[in-house]
Order: sequence, then C-alpha cells, then structure tokens
Amino acid sequence: MKILFIIPGSGDSFYCGNCFRDNLQASALKKAGHDVIIMPLYLPLKDKSFQADTPLFFPATTYYTAQKFFGKRKMPKWLENITGSNAMLNLASSLSGTTSAEGMEDITLSMITGDDPAFLDQVHQIITWIKNGEQPEIIHLSSTLLIGIAKVLHNQLNIPVVCSVQDEEVWIDSLKQKYAEIAWKGIADNIQYINRFITTSNYYREIVRNRIPGINEVDVIYPAVDLQKYKSFEYPADPVIGFFYRMNKENGLDILAEAFIKLKRKDRIKNLRLKIGGGYTGKDKRFLKEIKKILAPYREYVEISDSYSLEEHVKFYSSITLISVPITFEEGVGLYLCEAFAAGRPAVEPSTGSFPEIVDKAGLLYNPNTSDALAEALEMLLADKNLYNLSVQNAIELSAKRYNENILALKLISLYKQFTEQ
Repeated sequence: MKILFIIPGSGDSFYCGNCFRDNLQASALKKAGHDVIIMPLYLPLKDKSFQADTPLFFPATTYYTAQKFFGKRKMPKWLENITGSNAMLNLASSLSGTTSAEGMEDITLSMITGDDPAFLDQVHQIITWIKNGEQPEIIHLSSTLLIGIAKVLHNQLNIPVVCSVQDEEVWIDSLKQKYAEIAWKGIADNIQYINRFITTSNYYREIVRNRIPGINEVDVIYPAVDLQKYKSFEYPADPVIGFFYRMNKENGLDILAEAFIKLKRKDRIKNLRLKIGGGYTGKDKRFLKEIKKILAPYREYVEISDSYSLEEHVKFYSSITLISVPITFEEGVGLYLCEAFAAGRPAVEPSTGSFPEIVDKAGLLYNPNTSDALAEALEMLLADKNLYNLSVQNAIELSAKRYNENILALKLISLYKQFTEQ
C-alpha cells in the first residue's frame, strides 16, 4: 500500500514525542513492505533516520510572515525565496520547540480553518505535487492542528484521509480564550473531511470525545517501537534513574531533580545516580540552569546530555535502571515509556492521564505528583529487588504484546483497508 504521511517538522533539537510517533509509524509500515511517503511541513527533517520524500511545504518562516505581516495573503515570489531560504529555516529550527501558541495564533487558526489565501496557496502546491506524482492510496495527517488541509484534499482529491489526534489541547488551550474557541470550533467543523481518527490510548480517546463535539469514530492504536533496537540485557552496576524527554518544566524535570536530592540525602539507595537526556531548546536554557543549581550538591552523581541525537536516544535506556518523567499535564501516552519497556526498564510515573493504562504493572504509580511522593515511589522500587525484577518482566511482556512495531503496522494497515478496499 502507498501511504502519504503529512507531518510537521520540529527542528530536531529535542525529543518530540508526537514527531517520533510519526517516525515510528512510518518505519513500522516500511518494514512491513509498504510504500511510505514522508511530507514535512514548517521545518526540514534533519535526522538521517527520518528523511523527507517531498519538498518542504508551508515553510515556517514564509508562512509566518504571510500570516503576520501580509494579512494572510500570498507574498511576492522574491520575498518567499528569502523567507524560505535554508538560512532562515535553520534559524527557525534553532528557535523551535515552544509548547505555547503565544504569537502563533494566526498560523494555528489558519491551519485548522483552512480558508485564507496564504493557506490555500500552500495547500494547492501540495495538491499539485500529489497529482503530478504517483498518487497515494491513503493520506495520514499527523494532527488535527493540520485539519484544514483535509478540507481541501477532500474537495480536490478522491483519496481517503485518516488523522492522528494527541495532545492538541496542550497547544490550543495556551491560546487566548477567543482564539481557543475558534480553534476547537474549526476542528469540529472539519471532522467531516476525515475518514477516521486515530489516537494512542483509551484515556485520550475520551478526552477527544469530550473536547471535539460530533467526533465519534476514534480508533485506539498504541504506539510501538523496534524491540530489537532497544533490547538490552545489561544493567548498570549502580542504580540509575533516567529522564528522557524535552528538558522543561512541563515535563517535570524539577520534580525529579528535587526527588533525587531527597533520596541522596537519605542515602538508603547507595551510589544512586541520575541521567538526563532528550534535548532542549533555547527557551529551556534558563530552566535547565535552575535544575543544575538544584542538583549541584551531588553533581558528581548526575549526567546531563547537552545535545539530542537519535544515536544517544537509542543507547540511553541501556544505561539506566528505571525511567521517570513526572510530567505535569495529562499526557496521552508517553512514548518514552514504550521505549524503556522494550529495553526492560520499568517506570515510576504519576497516576495521571494515560499512565495507569500505559504503565500497567511495568513499574509504580504515585500520587500526588510531588517530589516527596516521587522520592518515596522511586525508593520503593529500587530498594525491593523482587518488586523491581517483577516490574522488569512485566515491562518486557507488555512491550512484546502491545508496543510492538509489527502489531502497530498490522493495525494501521487493517484500518487503512477499511477505506481503500471499497
């Protein structure tokens, strides 16, 4: 089957869960023998493991300029060439990574409603590219934040469209209320152009149904990884707590840092170490400086990676004893957990959002999401060898039965065929 994935580029400076989910879906389908076309929007894909198969559409710098300074109109070609240059896009990539939509209201609403001249110019370039090439059998949109594209595709191409949905409310709810209301209404208005929605947990399916009136058909397909890539039978000699996600406050790195300090002061877990990876952006530097200050009394027991790379990403889990990312919002899945489980590393997570469903018995949950409660849960798992070994076994079994890329590919193709074999 030929599948076109339309995805936003992130700049590749940090571990973006949704971006990596797209990568893993595409990779699983390719390994299963399907023809997958990757079409990036906004920013180029730089990592060699996830290469684009099309030109870059909706280049961030060009589209932002058209929305902000040209009244949503198409700009002169010479200015498009300047704003869409590699230098401008590289600069935008280095500054990317905000989890707040402040200042991005125009772009956000444009991509959702899909009706202004600048938007239509860009999406018609996509349609021209599709028509001039070998047309896909199905199109997979990465997010409902791109749902305006589906409206135009539906009207001009006879190709079914499925759409992933996860964590959109984190972005939309950071808008001012009047813009957020327009965004949610725009998504609700355009769900008619999507053949089926896909999300990553039963928990998040209920969130979607509550936030988007009229949305009914939402399939749950758990994310999955290459089990062989992450499998590791060697564990560090000293206990190591791992954090692997973007290093910011929303992801709870300060909660973990404070819990680690409390554990070190108690010293019940001898030679306890902390390893932090996943990357960060310029916006996170001040926060990361605060984290280093918190950890300063035990800095010889702490390792913080100053850069993000896929090679480091894969190796990270083999160097830790367990993973803990005490996220401060209710996340739809937590892909880093699926990766850790493939490596046989259990998790300690707050009992919020999808974590009870995703973690199951592959670790411990705690409540409330405070450094005291986290420290207590970490100590419980690390101090009890039998509990730890049982959690490891549960992680491995859960990974094989649920978070396996072979299962992911089969479920995606089964879904696609509902609309391509009619």
